[in-house]
Amino acid sequence: MKFTAEQIAEVLEGKLVGNPEAEVSELSKIEEGHSSSLTFLANPKYTQHIYTTNAAICIVNEDFEPEKELSLTLIKVKDAYKAFSTLLNYYNQVKLSKTGVESPSYISSSASYGEDIYIGAFAYIGDNVSIGDNVKIYPNAYIGDNTKIGNDVIVFAGAKIYSETIIGNHCVIHGGAIVGADGFGFAPNEKGEYDKVPQIGNVVIEDHVDIGAGTSIDRATLGSTIIRKGVKLDNQIQIAHNVEIGEHTVIAAQTGVAGSTKIGKNCIIGGQVGIVGHITIGDRVRIQAQSGIGRNVKDDEALQGSPALGYNDYNKAYVHFKNLPASIKKLHNIEKKLNTNGSEN
Repeated sequence: MKFTAEQIAEVLEGKLVGNPEAEVSELSKIEEGHSSSLTFLANPKYTQHIYTTNAAICIVNEDFEPEKELSLTLIKVKDAYKAFSTLLNYYNQVKLSKTGVESPSYISSSASYGEDIYIGAFAYIGDNVSIGDNVKIYPNAYIGDNTKIGNDVIVFAGAKIYSETIIGNHCVIHGGAIVGADGFGFAPNEKGEYDKVPQIGNVVIEDHVDIGAGTSIDRATLGSTIIRKGVKLDNQIQIAHNVEIGEHTVIAAQTGVAGSTKIGKNCIIGGQVGIVGHITIGDRVRIQAQSGIGRNVKDDEALQGSPALGYNDYNKAYVHFKNLPASIKKLHNIEKKLNTNGSEN
């Protein structure tokens, strides 16, 4: 795909300075620009690169005035960083604008789908599946029986959506994600073996949720595992059965949340956090990476460590822990002096 400077300026409502016919087909960092790329300058630290970059077009703030002659075309906007983000989003929409049903793929005769659909090769759409408008289902994706998918959803290649899952509007599910697999439910019997507890619930994903590559969200034993609207899940996260995650909470990679735990709204959870089951975490909670959470957490708490302490308490304690060898050495020296003085007496 190629775009001219004039087309880009129109999308961004920017002022064009230079060649309106300059063409680009890629986006790049300013220091890595080349003859067919568009870049941006928002941070003054990178100003030097605008004089050496090989990019064809650069988005700049409207108050930017070059100190040297430039060979590239400028598009001046109020906020270069925001404008570039807008352009990235626009570019992504164009890139993902596929439509049609590729062959071979399987679509059950009882399934239904809306307009502007894309179903990639080797995708599987099960019985009684309902799919909305402008949904993109990429190759090798699996959509199980009785699943409902809203409008403007993207299911990337290799994602697996098990039966009875409900997905809202404007969601993105990345490759390798598994939604609706059985929860980890087993009960010991008199022989010391484990019998499987059937997992007959489902997963409900509300609007504007992003699910990262390789992330697993287990179906409920009974009822639903619920991911509320606006939640953003990174890659390789484990969400167990009957978990509920509140609106606009974000969770970084390799975090695990055990069964039946409830997480509140607008929480920020770092990578590799472990959260035990059957607890409640309040709203606006911040949990630092690699923390272990084994208790209920109140609204607005900030935690770090394993087991997690209050963030400020952890930092104070860590200062002493870091100095522990020196403190022990001082203590031994004091003991020696006391013992020496005692023997002299």
